[in-house]
Amino acid sequence: MNLLNEMTLHFESRSCNEGFARAAVGAFVAQLDPTIGEMNDIRTAVSEAVTNCVVHAYRDTIGPIRINVKLTADHVVIIRIHDNGIGIEDVAQAMEPLYTTAPGEDRAGLGFAVMQSFADSVTVRSKPHKGTTVTLRKAIARRVNHG
Repeated sequence: MNLLNEMTLHFESRSCNEGFARAAVGAFVAQLDPTIGEMNDIRTAVSEAVTNCVVHAYRDTIGPIRINVKLTADHVVIIRIHDNGIGIEDVAQAMEPLYTTAPGEDRAGLGFAVMQSFADSVTVRSKPHKGTTVTLRKAIARRVNHG
């Protein structure tokens, strides 16, 4: 992987920081000149991942969230969202559409399904009581400049 650029953000698991994460990652990814659709896909997937950290990883408490974004020479965006929260007992089950650990809280259990629909790939690694890392990959189409 030939790396073009990389950045890392650290912030608290407060719901007000979801918009910050979405905007910051979008601004960084703009270097690759994504289409509006590609940019919206990335922002939406990041929003879902950060919201999962806020709602599930740190229930009733505040903890750190780290986002690392890598831009590759072949126009792939790799985004890792990491928390040190409660972790996920069964990742396969958690990734099933409509599964939620927060029933009755207006949660549809679609976070991972949404991420999968907007990213080319989603990988989840988690250890109970240690935290979770979600890795999103999205290829940005290269456009020919006819100017």
